[in-house]
Amino acid sequence: MSKPIDKIDSVVIKFAGDSGDGMQLTGGQFTNTAALYGNDLATFPDFPAEIRAPQGTLFGVSGFQLKFSSDEVFNPGDTVDVLVAMNAAALKTNVDLLKDNGTIIVNTAGFDKKNLRLAQYEENPLEDGSLSKFNLYEIDVTKITRRALEGSGLGVRDIDRSKNMFVLGFLYWMYNRPIEHSVKFLESKFKGNSAIAEANVKVLKAGYNYGDTTETFTTRYEVEPAKLKSGTYRNIMGNQALSFGLIAASKKSKLPLFYGGYPITPATEILHELSKHKNFGVKTFQAEDEIASICASIGAAFGGSLAITASSGPGIALKGEAIGLALVLELPLVIVNVQRSGPSTGMPTKTEQADLLQALYGRNGEAPIPVIAPHSPTDCFNAAFEACKVAINHMTPVMLLSDGYIANGSEPWKFPKESELEDIKVSFADESAVANGPFLPYRRDENLSRPWAIPGVKGLEHRIGGLAKDSVTGNVSYDPENNEFMVKLREERIQKIADFIPEQEIDNGPEKGKLLILGWGSTYGSIKTAVKQALDEGYEVSHTQIRYLNPFPKNLETLLKGFEKVIIPEINNGQLVKIIRDKFLIDAKGFNKIQGLPFSAKEINEKIIENSQR
Repeated sequence: MSKPIDKIDSVVIKFAGDSGDGMQLTGGQFTNTAALYGNDLATFPDFPAEIRAPQGTLFGVSGFQLKFSSDEVFNPGDTVDVLVAMNAAALKTNVDLLKDNGTIIVNTAGFDKKNLRLAQYEENPLEDGSLSKFNLYEIDVTKITRRALEGSGLGVRDIDRSKNMFVLGFLYWMYNRPIEHSVKFLESKFKGNSAIAEANVKVLKAGYNYGDTTETFTTRYEVEPAKLKSGTYRNIMGNQALSFGLIAASKKSKLPLFYGGYPITPATEILHELSKHKNFGVKTFQAEDEIASICASIGAAFGGSLAITASSGPGIALKGEAIGLALVLELPLVIVNVQRSGPSTGMPTKTEQADLLQALYGRNGEAPIPVIAPHSPTDCFNAAFEACKVAINHMTPVMLLSDGYIANGSEPWKFPKESELEDIKVSFADESAVANGPFLPYRRDENLSRPWAIPGVKGLEHRIGGLAKDSVTGNVSYDPENNEFMVKLREERIQKIADFIPEQEIDNGPEKGKLLILGWGSTYGSIKTAVKQALDEGYEVSHTQIRYLNPFPKNLETLLKGFEKVIIPEINNGQLVKIIRDKFLIDAKGFNKIQGLPFSAKEINEKIIENSQR
């Protein structure tokens, strides 16, 4: 007899286990299936920095949180409806996220004496009544997986590695999702090892069938598709979307794309993704270090390519002098900083927004560059495209400030049509530049940009290098007045970019009023969710999210001064708030979190209530 299916609006699931339990793959597969079904969604992968952290330990827990819904989703959820805990440590580190009356599905094999000791449990939580306010379901996933693969010829280690597929299959049954997409994925992933592929598919089906045959679970659930705008969608992660944005800019500018990089968490996936797309004329170069990678990219820019480099905070620090060189040469270069928790090595797999001041001021001398920040995984595509456009149109290095939360998070992305993307006009200097005299490499156009003269064009030979430049000829100059002129000119030409970027707009709430929540970067989803909730509850509050951090939009000061209070949530110790207070003399207040975790919507909602009135 088939079991009834209840329709629900949304669900938050947290998969948690050892870093070798495949929780990231399990969560990713469920996410892809939900996206293909048409749900809106948001994800939060959270994993340790170690390649294989010690099994059973609290700091070795790997988690993947997913919210999928029939309505719009802006963050992966503050609390969890369903927690899948593969061992005692996974339960202990995540049980506080679970809603009262929420569901816990545990692998009982992960609650033996050793696992309980490593998780610092004195008593077994499955037996002591401490989980009585939850719906607890105990399944010996390890035992059932081994039974399903009896006679497969695989060793115990390989068999146990497939137990995450049992969990995935069971969750597919629980939420009425098809398994076919994951079957195809497994057959493709393990096409070189048919025995492993068959084992994983068999365990996936065993998990699904377990839901059908067990008497423990009497109800299934279904989240209907969201009412998204018409178009073709795919689930996409932030680093992947950013890579596609760079490729799109390459195509629309008709410039070959060159990426010089060095592996670093959480930016490495950009190198991996771009390297797959040689068919688009993408060249990737993995250098011996951070300095070599950016210097190679500067060379590519000098040669007429759309040049990109990427890193995280520690690597950006190493690239600092070379960024200054690109600024002095006035060459288009996009520098991607996928921020992580610092300082120094810090917490490499945890998120933070603490490199804003580094992006603005972290170079020797007066070295201003534009700074742009995407606000979500899908927005990484648009922000990357815009960064390339600004770099080319204004002959300048540009910093693109992403972070680990949106780089590794995912959401449904609507494929843009090529016709929807602006052309990026490129103008190289040619022999006409010397028709009336010698080539002047630092002669300015109306935007204060110099000509882009690539090597090999007769008559356009000119000096490059990091020494101070004459304001017109580009020759080495130690003239005091020329130096001051060039410093002020560089600042002026960056500020002039404000003439070409959109004015700041209110995202939600009244245009003027009592309270404004001002965000930047990855705080967007939590702020938007919290402000929407507060407005629904009758509070007077507005939200705006800054994309262009240097230069600011021209109307930003006017917009900010239309509110009595301005609060700036940041995943740092208050960096944007310092800049806003300094530049606009506004008594903005910071709201800061530096735990390697994103804000929850609840935290921001409580701050709104504390500072506003109905």
